[in-house]
Amino acid sequence: MSPLNAPTLKLYATALSGHCHRVALLLRMLNLPYETVDAPASVRQSAEYLQLNPLGQIPVLVDAKQVLTDSNAIMVYLVKRYAAGSHWLPEEAVPAAQVQAWLSKAAGEVRYGPASCRMVMQFGTDEPLAFAQTLSARLLTLMEQHLSEHHYLATDKPTIADLACYSYVAVAPEGGVSLDSYPAIGRWVSRIQALPGFFAMPALPIPAKV
Repeated sequence: MSPLNAPTLKLYATALSGHCHRVALLLRMLNLPYETVDAPASVRQSAEYLQLNPLGQIPVLVDAKQVLTDSNAIMVYLVKRYAAGSHWLPEEAVPAAQVQAWLSKAAGEVRYGPASCRMVMQFGTDEPLAFAQTLSARLLTLMEQHLSEHHYLATDKPTIADLACYSYVAVAPEGGVSLDSYPAIGRWVSRIQALPGFFAMPALPIPAKV
């Protein structure tokens, strides 16, 4: 289906969530019309919302009668449904596997590294900060090495893997994780920000160095 003929999608999200931001980035980059429904914690505890996602998590995407949860799964759905065959999710075996590998890192090392640091520093979330800082350093070192030789994470063009990793890595300084020592990551961040349809998450203050 052409994006121009696509129905309006409904995205339940919050503005400061990187999980929601990555989905919204893809929606805009695919030129898909969508409506954002603000879903703070109070909304996510409601019976109506729990019918959409029994885990009470964000984001949730509603496409007609189809309800999708999990940000990475939503991105796979959007490409398969509205942009099949595009560079966002290659069909070939090796590139597809490379995309999946980085999606796994987004759900693992990114979530429990830079994202966790940001949640602790900005929102006081009860998560192990020292572990998150150590994991962040390992992840960023890996990404720096990879991006020193590649423009994007999975292929030579942007994919959903880049969007999945971008949102929390780009705002890592908001969790006290500096990107100053990672110039290749900085260039990658700039490349993502230059893509048509890009928009940034609202900025949060960068914690003072201890």
